[in-house]
Order: sequence, then structure tokens, then C-alpha cells
Amino acid sequence: MSEVLELPRIHTLPKQLANQIAAGEVVERPASVVKELLENAIDARADRIRIDLERGGIARIRITDNGHGIHPDDLPCTLERHSTSKLATEADLQRVQSLGFRGEALGAIASVSRLSIRSACDDSGQGMGLECHGSSIKNISPVAHPPGTTVEVCNLFFNTPARRKFLRTEWTEYQHIQSTIRKIVLSHFNTGFSVFHNGRRVMNYPAVTTDYPRRIADVLGKQFVNRSRRIEASRGALRLWGWLGDPAIARNQSDRQYVFLNGRCIRDKQVSHAIRIAYSGRLYPGRHACFFDEFAVQHGR
Repeated sequence: MSEVLELPRIHTLPKQLANQIAAGEVVERPASVVKELLENAIDARADRIRIDLERGGIARIRITDNGHGIHPDDLPCTLERHSTSKLATEADLQRVQSLGFRGEALGAIASVSRLSIRSACDDSGQGMGLECHGSSIKNISPVAHPPGTTVEVCNLFFNTPARRKFLRTEWTEYQHIQSTIRKIVLSHFNTGFSVFHNGRRVMNYPAVTTDYPRRIADVLGKQFVNRSRRIEASRGALRLWGWLGDPAIARNQSDRQYVFLNGRCIRDKQVSHAIRIAYSGRLYPGRHACFFDEFAVQHGR
């Protein structure tokens, strides 16, 4: 008689395991953590953000902002899945204005790191702090903190060695972080950014309100600004503006091509194809144009 196999019953995954699975969708490498934390800081209306990194972000990522802070009573909720201040109703989903809105990032990051949050909502100098190791909250207590929030992520993937071994060298991970920061810096001119790696300042982007070419030159170089043409157009709720680089400054790779939609860096085949057609016959084979384009869509029109 053949042996009858007992089928496993359906059950609910433990919270820690569910968070680690979710982390696989959110946290691929240190650059993913930097992206999520920077987006939270920008959504908090910060105009100054400091980024501190150690060993390419593998050992430590600390992001400090001067945004509106987290209410003390809400601090534990930040690590719960689908907890957010950015959406309240289904209608909000149709006109998302923030960079992050799913409410999964902090919980996912906490499940694969040693995370701490310190935040204050006013200028009293007093705030609240939280420490968490792999989704397990170890401590919540009052702390001294200026208005804003500091999130520190240490020892990424310390409890998931199978994922940690897929990280590249510290230099490679740092390069990925640099690329992530550049995209955010280019889409949020009113925010100032300073970046420190292993205790040394490596980037500084002062906030600008109208002098956008200055910010673009800081990231893409003065040659790009000097050898590019300003474009601007609008139709209905859609507005397009940016710079198209002269064919003479085309590159061997497409690392100077940036397209943004409402503050998010995107890759769109139709946009890329339209730009290639525009440059058709003006570039040597194997060369890639340099451009910076920003699309903005006004909701509610």
C-alpha cells in the first residue's frame, strides 16, 4: 500500500517571518534603505537632511532630518505593516502626493537590522526614542532631540546571513547609494543634503529655490549645464521642463539620463524612445545623450 502523505495545513506566518519576507521586496541592499529613509524625510517636509554612512552603508546608515517629527504615541506604530500617515481613504490612493505611502518600509528594514528612531515634534529639546533588533522592540524612552527625526540602521542583514552574503564590496554598495542620492537630490531642489562616509564629508548640496542650474551642475557637472538646452512645455494637467545635453557631450553609457515624474525617478520606454528619436542622426553609434527631464501632473483638474 502506498504511503499517504499528510498535507500541511494553512496557517498564519509568525510576524517576524512575515516581515522578513516583506523585507525582500523593500530592502535589496543598503541603497534601498537610504532611498526609503530619504523619502520619509522629504515627506516630513524636511529642508535639511544629513546622511551618515559606514562601510558602504553595510555597517551603519544614519539619516537625520529637520522635518515635522513623529508624535510620541505613534512611534511604536512606525514598525507595524501598513501603518502610515500619508493615506487615510481609498480616494487618497487616486491622488498620491507623497513619495512613500504603503507603510511597510520601516517595519521591513527593522526586521533585518538593528534599528533605532529618535524624533521630536517641537523645539522643546525633548523627544522619544525607540530601539529595535530584528522587529523586536527593546526600548522606548524619552530622549534629547531637536525637531525632526533620526533613523539609524546598523548591521544590515545581521539575522539573515543568506542575504548578507549577496552584498557586494563596500565600495560597490557605496556607489549604489551615491546613485540613489543623486536621483533624489535632482528631484528635490528645495532640500539641502550633506553626505558623510566613514566620518568624512563626501557630498554637499545646499538647498536652492530658483537657481536650479546650480544644483544640476553640482550633480551632473558644469559642462552639462553649459552645453545643454533648456526646455519647457505644458499641455492640460501635464508640465514638462528640463535640459537636453548637446550631442557633443554624449557619453559611452546612459548614466546621465534622468527622467522624473512628480519627484520620482522613473524609467519609461516611451519617453526614452521619444528622446532617442529626437537625437536620431546627431549621435555617433554607441553614444548616449545626456538629459534631465521633469514631468509634473496636477491632480484634480
